[in-house]
Amino acid sequence: QVQLVESGGGLVQAGGSLRLSCAASGLTISNYAMGWFRQAPGKEREFVAVIGSLGGYKYYVDSVKGRFAISRDLAKNTVYLQMNSLKPEDTAVYYCNGVLLGNYIPLFSYWGQGTQVTVSS
Repeated sequence: QVQLVESGGGLVQAGGSLRLSCAASGLTISNYAMGWFRQAPGKEREFVAVIGSLGGYKYYVDSVKGRFAISRDLAKNTVYLQMNSLKPEDTAVYYCNGVLLGNYIPLFSYWGQGTQVTVSS
Protein backbone atom coordinates (compact mmCIF):
# COMPACT_ATOMS: atom_id res chain seq x y z
CA GLN A 1 0.00 0.00 0.00
CA VAL A 2 1.01 3.62 -0.48
CA GLN A 3 3.06 5.08 2.32
CA LEU A 4 4.45 8.62 2.39
CA VAL A 5 6.75 9.66 5.21
CA GLU A 6 7.49 13.37 5.51
CA SER A 7 10.40 14.75 7.50
CA GLY A 8 12.67 17.76 7.82
CA GLY A 9 10.38 20.27 9.42
CA GLY A 10 11.25 22.36 12.43
CA LEU A 11 11.36 25.78 14.01
CA VAL A 12 13.20 28.44 12.06
CA GLN A 13 13.43 32.21 12.13
CA ALA A 14 12.00 34.30 9.32
CA GLY A 15 14.43 34.37 6.43
CA GLY A 16 15.77 30.94 7.22
CA SER A 17 15.69 27.72 5.23
CA LEU A 18 14.50 24.15 5.60
CA ARG A 19 14.58 21.10 3.35
CA LEU A 20 11.65 18.74 3.57
CA SER A 21 11.80 15.12 2.45
CA CYS A 22 9.06 12.70 1.48
CA ALA A 23 10.06 9.05 1.31
CA ALA A 24 7.56 7.05 -0.70
CA SER A 25 6.86 3.33 -0.63
CA GLY A 26 4.20 1.28 -2.32
CA LEU A 27 4.50 3.47 -5.39
CA THR A 28 7.17 4.61 -7.81
CA ILE A 29 7.34 8.38 -7.82
CA SER A 30 8.45 8.52 -11.46
CA ASN A 31 5.00 7.21 -12.42
CA TYR A 32 3.19 10.18 -10.89
CA ALA A 33 3.22 13.91 -10.60
CA MET A 34 4.24 14.35 -6.97
CA GLY A 35 3.89 17.41 -4.85
CA TRP A 36 3.55 19.15 -1.56
CA PHE A 37 0.53 20.49 0.27
CA ARG A 38 0.31 22.39 3.54
CA GLN A 39 -2.28 23.09 6.19
CA ALA A 40 -2.02 26.05 8.50
CA PRO A 41 -3.97 26.21 11.77
CA GLY A 42 -7.63 26.93 11.12
CA LYS A 43 -7.21 26.76 7.37
CA GLU A 44 -7.86 24.19 4.69
CA ARG A 45 -5.05 22.18 3.19
CA GLU A 46 -3.61 23.94 0.14
CA PHE A 47 -1.42 23.00 -2.79
CA VAL A 48 2.18 24.25 -2.66
CA ALA A 49 4.31 22.67 -5.41
CA VAL A 50 4.38 19.84 -7.94
CA ILE A 51 6.98 18.04 -10.04
CA GLY A 52 5.76 16.18 -13.11
CA SER A 53 6.26 12.47 -13.65
CA LEU A 54 9.07 13.13 -16.14
CA GLY A 55 10.70 15.59 -13.77
CA GLY A 56 10.80 18.51 -16.16
CA TYR A 57 7.54 20.20 -15.19
CA LYS A 58 7.47 22.14 -11.93
CA TYR A 59 4.76 24.46 -10.71
CA TYR A 60 4.33 26.47 -7.53
CA VAL A 61 1.58 28.38 -5.82
CA ASP A 62 2.20 32.11 -6.25
CA SER A 63 2.99 32.68 -2.59
CA VAL A 64 6.11 30.48 -2.71
CA LYS A 65 7.41 31.16 -6.22
CA GLY A 66 11.06 32.16 -6.17
CA ARG A 67 11.51 30.87 -2.61
CA PHE A 68 10.69 27.16 -2.73
CA ALA A 69 12.12 24.50 -5.05
CA ILE A 70 10.79 20.98 -5.54
CA SER A 71 13.04 18.14 -6.62
CA ARG A 72 13.26 14.38 -6.43
CA ASP A 73 15.71 11.49 -6.21
CA LEU A 74 14.41 8.51 -8.15
CA ALA A 75 17.01 6.16 -6.68
CA LYS A 76 15.71 6.98 -3.20
CA ASN A 77 12.08 7.28 -4.34
CA THR A 78 12.01 10.54 -2.43
CA VAL A 79 10.61 13.99 -3.14
CA TYR A 80 12.12 17.13 -1.62
CA LEU A 81 11.02 20.68 -0.96
CA GLN A 82 13.77 23.23 -0.44
CA MET A 83 12.29 26.23 1.34
CA ASN A 84 14.26 29.46 1.46
CA SER A 85 13.44 32.97 2.71
CA LEU A 86 10.80 31.51 4.97
CA LYS A 87 8.04 33.75 6.25
CA PRO A 88 5.77 33.38 9.28
CA GLU A 89 2.87 32.75 6.90
CA ASP A 90 4.65 29.58 5.73
CA THR A 91 3.95 28.06 9.14
CA ALA A 92 1.94 24.88 8.55
CA VAL A 93 2.03 21.12 8.53
CA TYR A 94 3.48 20.04 5.19
CA TYR A 95 2.38 16.86 3.43
CA CYS A 96 3.35 15.18 0.19
CA ASN A 97 0.99 13.36 -2.16
CA GLY A 98 0.47 12.63 -5.77
CA VAL A 99 -0.96 15.58 -7.68
CA LEU A 100 -3.69 15.69 -10.31
CA LEU A 101 -2.30 18.19 -12.80
CA GLY A 102 -4.57 20.97 -13.94
CA ASN A 103 -6.59 21.10 -10.76
CA TYR A 104 -3.56 20.59 -8.48
CA ILE A 105 -5.57 18.47 -6.09
CA PRO A 106 -4.32 15.41 -4.20
CA LEU A 107 -4.20 12.20 -6.16
CA PHE A 108 -4.23 9.70 -3.29
CA SER A 109 -6.71 9.50 -0.43
CA TYR A 110 -3.84 8.43 1.83
CA TRP A 111 -2.00 11.09 3.82
CA GLY A 112 1.16 10.70 5.83
CA GLN A 113 1.68 12.26 9.23
CA GLY A 114 3.11 15.43 7.75
CA THR A 115 5.98 17.50 9.08
CA GLN A 116 5.51 20.69 11.09
CA VAL A 117 7.17 23.88 9.87
CA THR A 118 7.10 26.83 12.23
CA VAL A 119 8.56 30.17 11.20
CA SER A 120 9.04 32.75 13.92
CA SER A 121 9.08 36.47 13.20
